[in-house]
Amino acid sequence: MFPQSDAAAQAEMPLLAGLNPEQRAAVTLPPEPALILAGAGSGKTRVLTTRIAWLLQTGQVSPGGVLAVTFTNKAAKEMLTRLTAMLPLNARGMWIGTFHGLCNRLLRAHHKLANLPQTFQILDTQDQLSAIKRLYKQHNVDEERFPPKQMQWFIAGCKEDGERPRDVAVHDGDARRKVEIYQLYEEQCQREGVVDFGELMLRSYELLRDNDAVREHYRRRFRHILIDEFQDTNRLQYAWIKIIAGLPAEGGGGAIMAVGDDDQSIYAFRGARVGNMADFVREFHVQHQIKLEQNYRSHSHILDSANQLISHNKKRLGKELRTDQGTGEQVRVYEAPSDFAEAEWVVDEMRQLVKGEGHERKEIAVLYRSNAQSRVLETQLFNAGVPYRVYGGLRFFERAEVKHALAYLRLLENPRDDTSFLRVVNFPPRGIGARSIEQLQDAARDAGTALVDAVGNVPGKAGGNLAAFVARIDVLREQTEGQTLREIIERTLDDSSLLEHYRAERDGADRVENLEELVNAAESFVTQEGFGRDAVALPVDETAGLTQSPASQGLDPNAPLLDERLPEPPPPVDTDTGETRSPLAAFLTHAALEAGDNQAQAGQDAVQLMTVHASKGLEFDAVFITGLEEGLFPNEKAMSDFEGLEEERRLMYVAITRARKRLYLSHAQTRLLHGQTRYNIKSRFLEELPEGSLKWLTPRHGGFASMMPGAHSGANHARPAWGNSAIYPDMVASAAPLPPRKAEPAHGIRAGIKVFHTKFGEGQVMAVEGAGDDARAQVDFPRHGLKWLALAVAKLTVVE
Repeated sequence: MFPQSDAAAQAEMPLLAGLNPEQRAAVTLPPEPALILAGAGSGKTRVLTTRIAWLLQTGQVSPGGVLAVTFTNKAAKEMLTRLTAMLPLNARGMWIGTFHGLCNRLLRAHHKLANLPQTFQILDTQDQLSAIKRLYKQHNVDEERFPPKQMQWFIAGCKEDGERPRDVAVHDGDARRKVEIYQLYEEQCQREGVVDFGELMLRSYELLRDNDAVREHYRRRFRHILIDEFQDTNRLQYAWIKIIAGLPAEGGGGAIMAVGDDDQSIYAFRGARVGNMADFVREFHVQHQIKLEQNYRSHSHILDSANQLISHNKKRLGKELRTDQGTGEQVRVYEAPSDFAEAEWVVDEMRQLVKGEGHERKEIAVLYRSNAQSRVLETQLFNAGVPYRVYGGLRFFERAEVKHALAYLRLLENPRDDTSFLRVVNFPPRGIGARSIEQLQDAARDAGTALVDAVGNVPGKAGGNLAAFVARIDVLREQTEGQTLREIIERTLDDSSLLEHYRAERDGADRVENLEELVNAAESFVTQEGFGRDAVALPVDETAGLTQSPASQGLDPNAPLLDERLPEPPPPVDTDTGETRSPLAAFLTHAALEAGDNQAQAGQDAVQLMTVHASKGLEFDAVFITGLEEGLFPNEKAMSDFEGLEEERRLMYVAITRARKRLYLSHAQTRLLHGQTRYNIKSRFLEELPEGSLKWLTPRHGGFASMMPGAHSGANHARPAWGNSAIYPDMVASAAPLPPRKAEPAHGIRAGIKVFHTKFGEGQVMAVEGAGDDARAQVDFPRHGLKWLALAVAKLTVVE
């Protein structure tokens, strides 16, 4: 062991070898409150771990005297693994873990003082919701008036604010009833000996607050406290830190080190409070602030972009990332005419990265602000046969809310689809329980029929509820006959109450966006497959109305019959087989195929898709940040709020700093939203980046706003290279060429050549028959087999 005063000996310690000056300063700080501002890619985990190892090796503290708090179990395990590699010690007894893990340990040790049984159990989120629903049944609580999930959020919010039922302010009758339910829930949990996640934090805080001996014991024991990701702490977590460390005003506030990055605080929606960092500096009288600004991840063009962007935030402690890895390549910026074209470009660039430059697919990430944006990207990756993985989530057509909507649509197409029936018969909840479904299944089995045909055999209230559900589907089918696919889906989302159900959820915004994106998926599908946007998706009964007179239909009595005046258009041709099939049936098949294919297997080299939130803490050789448009990124809900806009900018900062070598930024002039084409203005974040670090792959435009009469048209705001030349005749000559598009179907295709299809990928033409609009080709696709394609409908491009 080295004495603390022997600075020269400490400097020669192997532990400190390889640290840069700022890292070394942070590791060797004196035992006083300190804030370490650790920039992205600056090696903060190494600093935290080395700090603990240095304290142990220099004899300043024993293993039992360290308290280190992380935000994930993964981070805690990594820290322990690194520590044991640095020093010959048994780290299992050390207090290193998450807030909830450490609070659990504290309550186990003092369960009697905490008024808990020694074997108390922890409720996860789903268990907590079940407990609330059980409580509702016992006390006849109206679920319509007080939805269980909303009650769950209310309880969690109260605990996060440190409020027991007696502390909650009551302003009206509903608030009073919610507090009463909160009290009943507390009594139920206490009676059953269980705690939820919020209770772990709150009760351990109360244990320390109300027991002087326990509090003083831990303040003496934990001589060094280290907190990782400090910018993500909420109010209760910070209060817990203060009470276990003790403020200087209370005689505490010893060697507490907070490590974080206020520029990466992106979890306000979870209760994270970036202001805790400034409060920590003030309340703990912090004299030591060290900035870790040396980035070991990215080239300087990427870091310069991140630095200039985040400098537009006013409320920050301030730091400037730098690197020794050279300037690297400029950040590529691309403006696409549509979201579909944007996704095409992303896939084309990926191909070049993999085939042309030898990058592994797993080192390529596509980031987006909203989960719903993944759909068009997934479609292009699927069509191109590129393996991909949705990190931290499900692929679009596998998401529960999308599968619920598809189940309703399948019942419109086929009411005897038992799998779809069972999926949504009680979702959203409509009083059809497990016992009712069991009775129905027994009746169907006895009669040898589908579930829908056995509903009449179920007696009592259960039979009535089931019959009401079947009637609801029947009415919906009648109401959507003769409508387009988009209209059917919109009507289904409303009449099924799926949208209403998810809008009532606290975290339901993403699910609502995904359901709305399903409308876009349908709109794109009918267009790409040649059905036409106005094609009837659920055909009307052809015999209905043919025997009625024109007068009975409110028409001119001298007019010919309806079927004579308006002959039915030819049925659409399916691009797979040439069969006549409704757009609804074709779309459901498409959704099933896309959900069941192209998912990367474990260990397979695959492109990574994820939201920007999910990307925090990760890094990749090449990163695409898509959808950089006003209202999308920054998000529309944040644009009118100063705090919200600063968090959106921090989110963009996180996205940029995920890239090691190559960064791509893209936006689209038009994007399908809610089944309608929207014209977008590029994100303000693009204007906040340093011009010298950007490489515009398309002419730099001012977005859709620049097309408006009187709009500025300077060098950096040329008019977009698209639009109606009759309205803007001067645009034709000066417009930059758009990216090459797939050729229109051509009848000159011959056997033996290779072609590309947007859905099936690359294939070889085996035979061609027919002429004109009746021509079709047999194509052998390696991944999909032989397909007969109608050339007037299929989009085939000759591969050179």
